Amino acid sequence: MEKSGVKGFIKKALNFIIKLIYMQLTNYLKCTKMELGMLINFGTPSLPYKRMINLRNSN
Repeated sequence: MEKSGVKGFIKKALNFIIKLIYMQLTNYLKCTKMELGMLINFGTPSLPYKRMINLRNSN
């Protein structure tokens, strides 16, 4: 499978990001065999984000 520049993103508008959302992104990265994903929370004024790396698919 050829790797592309596309990364996994999950956008949420929550007051906080809960563990369930981290698990959702982890599963998404595993299923799509992507290496990098980002959680971006649009529910707060400071726009916090979390970068996640799927080491199982990296070489």
